[in-house]
Amino acid sequence: MDLQLSGRSALVTGSYRGTGLIIARQLMAEGVRVYVHGLESGQAAAAVTELGGGEAVTGDISCDAGCEALFGELNEACPDILINNYGTAEPGSWESSVSADWLDIYQKNVLSAQRLIRQFLPAMRQRDWGRIINLGTVGSTRPNARMPHYYSAKGALATMTISLAKEVAGTGIRVNLVSPGLILTPEVQNAYLESGRRKGWGDTWEEVEPMVAADIPIRRIVRREEVADLVTFLASPLADAIHGQNIRVDGGALDSLS
Repeated sequence: MDLQLSGRSALVTGSYRGTGLIIARQLMAEGVRVYVHGLESGQAAAAVTELGGGEAVTGDISCDAGCEALFGELNEACPDILINNYGTAEPGSWESSVSADWLDIYQKNVLSAQRLIRQFLPAMRQRDWGRIINLGTVGSTRPNARMPHYYSAKGALATMTISLAKEVAGTGIRVNLVSPGLILTPEVQNAYLESGRRKGWGDTWEEVEPMVAADIPIRRIVRREEVADLVTFLASPLADAIHGQNIRVDGGALDSLS
């Protein structure tokens, strides 16, 4: 399927590793000029080498100064597509997390996206075309007791997405939220393999995964490539009728229609 993305440009935040790296790869495969983003010097350049393409840009977008550094590296370029992939979950609880922890996680998961949106929105309006896709979590719909600061921030990102979608109504800009559940990363796989061996589930991922995913209807954990495929489709003109949505990618684990 031709997603009609050839010649477009995209910034994927936090694309020096993890799911962001896979999103960058999928966009590049569709002919998109991708700005590969790292938080610290050297991260993006290493990712560009791994990807075999893309343009490295750097800036700690959890603060204003880092965003200004990123904008400087973009040299006034405004991407057609903004993928706010960067975000982080950090340990915490209602008793252990102090105000500074809550503010820090809000900076990383909400204001990092807000700063970039504010920078690029005027040019998207002028072009009357743009795609803004925020990466959330199913936890914004069903948060856990642990990490309340993280789930609160991701909940704010979800409401911010809907507010922005209403703000750009009547334009060619489309705004959506993609909310993955548990994603299979090397870290997740290794952790479950270790616990699976202790529990006697087996020694291989083929043996352990069905036990880990027993409560997931598809009986496996979502792959990063599946999240990236959805993001790439939403970035395309073919998804023009999809706007202001929170789309979950969790294998059906969250049994809720809302």
